[in-house]
Amino acid sequence: QVQLVESGGGLVQAGGSLRLSCVASGRTFSNYGMGWFRQAPGKEREFVATISRNGRNTYYADSAKGRFTISRDNAKNTVHLQMNSLKPEDTAVYYCASTYYSGNPSTVRDYITWGQGTQVTVSS
Repeated sequence: QVQLVESGGGLVQAGGSLRLSCVASGRTFSNYGMGWFRQAPGKEREFVATISRNGRNTYYADSAKGRFTISRDNAKNTVHLQMNSLKPEDTAVYYCASTYYSGNPSTVRDYITWGQGTQVTVSS
C-alpha cells in the first residue's frame, strides 16, 4: 500500500510547459505500475498516461501523445509527467494513481490508490 502526493501544477500560457511530480510513501513503490489521469469541471476523470513497474513501457492517451512524457525514478519513489505544448483544453485537476495491472491500464477501475490531485490551468 502506498500514499501518493502530487505537485507541480500551476498557471501557464498556451504553448508552455509544466512538470508534475508524484511522490509515494511506502516500501513497495516498485511493485506498482503508475498512471496519470485528469478531470475538468463537470467532466469525468480521463486517462492521460501510464508507465510499467520497471519504467520500460509507457502508454498515452491520444490527447497526450507527442506532447506529454511519463517517467519514474524508483530509487526516489517518484513519478513525473512532463507536459509540453500545453493547450487550454489541458486545464484540469491532474491525479496520479497506482495499479497492479499490466497491458496498458487506461481506465479508472484499473487503479487502486489515488493522490489528492494538482490543478493545471492553461490560458489562451
